[in-house]
Amino acid sequence: MHIVKRYGWIAGLVLVCVFIFSQSEGTAVSDAPNQKQESESVEKVDTVSENMKVDVKGEVINPGVYDVEEGMRVNDVVTLAGGMTENADPQSVNLAQVLQDEMVVLVMKKNEESDQGAPQSEQIRLNQASLDEIQTLPGIGPSKAQAILDYREENGPFQSVEELLDVSGIGEKTLEGMAEEVRIP
Repeated sequence: MHIVKRYGWIAGLVLVCVFIFSQSEGTAVSDAPNQKQESESVEKVDTVSENMKVDVKGEVINPGVYDVEEGMRVNDVVTLAGGMTENADPQSVNLAQVLQDEMVVLVMKKNEESDQGAPQSEQIRLNQASLDEIQTLPGIGPSKAQAILDYREENGPFQSVEELLDVSGIGEKTLEGMAEEVRIP
């Protein structure tokens, strides 16, 4: 009994420490789900910011604006839109092109001409054209073709033909000479 009185306070101290330790461990466990929820909500915000919107028009089953993810291609969004109609010209769109935010995908009818009057098959798609294809345009040599590619690389796809005026070395006269030879969508 003398030993219990002598060492009892040590046993009580150990019990208090165990109790405190178990309480702090329980708190850490209860905080873990909150931390997990916070990280999940941050991931959701990041995912939302990576999503883009693309406008699909023309000869598709369900035209409209679609949410797409980075790295998706035109073929993917055409599939989301229900695919092409019977009247669609598959040659009018580059199905392998990587999508960009605010992009317009226009699937034309067979034998339909563009707004500029030249048949689509003869026009150069400015946002997909290679260096060699761009050099075939009137008034465009190797250095201006490279300037167009560099501009497109730095600023993203062209939104209008008139945006070519922002490319170094291209003026009004050059643009007039090639305006009917290029197309944006």
